[in-house]
Amino acid sequence: MDFGLVLQTDPPASQVVGLMRRAERNGFRYGWTFDSSVLWQEPFVVYSRILEHTTRLTVGPMVTNPGTRTWEVTASTFATLNDMYGNRTVCGIGRGDSAMRVAGRKPNTLARLGEAIDVIRDLAEGREADIGGQTLRLPWVRDGRLPVWMAAYGPKALALAGQKADGFILQLADPYLTRWMIKAVRDAAADAGRDPADVKICVAAPAYVGDDLAHAREQCRWFGGMVGNHVADLVARYGEDSSMVPAALTSYIKARKGYDYSHHGRAGNPDTAFVPDEIVDRFCLLGPVDAHLERLRELRELGVDQFAVYAMHDAREDVIDAYGSSVIPRFS
Repeated sequence: MDFGLVLQTDPPASQVVGLMRRAERNGFRYGWTFDSSVLWQEPFVVYSRILEHTTRLTVGPMVTNPGTRTWEVTASTFATLNDMYGNRTVCGIGRGDSAMRVAGRKPNTLARLGEAIDVIRDLAEGREADIGGQTLRLPWVRDGRLPVWMAAYGPKALALAGQKADGFILQLADPYLTRWMIKAVRDAAADAGRDPADVKICVAAPAYVGDDLAHAREQCRWFGGMVGNHVADLVARYGEDSSMVPAALTSYIKARKGYDYSHHGRAGNPDTAFVPDEIVDRFCLLGPVDAHLERLRELRELGVDQFAVYAMHDAREDVIDAYGSSVIPRFS
């Protein structure tokens, strides 16, 4: 199993670069960031510095979307980084939550997302692609490679990930839901004539190492609120009692009253008081190292290829070092 680190690109960028360097020294192989250019600094500028100051780390957004940049610009940006630093990027992509809504626009449709996945990958790898009837190619790309990993929760999105994506990003670490969603992705891949094993599985969630479980929960409760945004969209689409979406995912948002993106992904978010302890414990990895190892072994048995650590809490360096010393070596 590989490990990744997920950060927000809060200023100063030098701190983000420093944490990614620390992660690489501790055996992490992926460095991910949020991509919402109003809320945080522009991630692709920061990626260039991260790549310059690391040697093996693969970097990318968790996640970008097809609406805030034109697709040829997204592809060209990835391809430029790959040309400079040797194919060390990955494109995590989704419909767009904070990036689109903060800008006053709705998240992209799945149809638009599916088309963008193909176009961005083709252009970044040097092939022709059609955008709105115009055939384009980046003529300077040589030996480019860009895996495109898609974030998803709902049944139609999971099916799209299985049909088109090189990897599936699941932003929660509940084993029951992980099993259900991996099966949906792999069934869709098989139905599309693909080898299901070719779709990499990445589970991303906050991890907090320590014995003070109450403090860890408060530092990570924001995550249930963030996931709740996506869950609310699913409930609006499929209904509260739909068999299409597990109740284990949707039932906890009944007390949700709203969401302020100025606190998005941050410890102490006042809009996440509705998130119960049980959800924090299910969705996140909390407690002593042994508790993390137990959950990670369970996730690995389910077919998870990478666990990405959200480190938006008061112990970022500690969790990076604890994983480097006590967790990652057990999964090498």
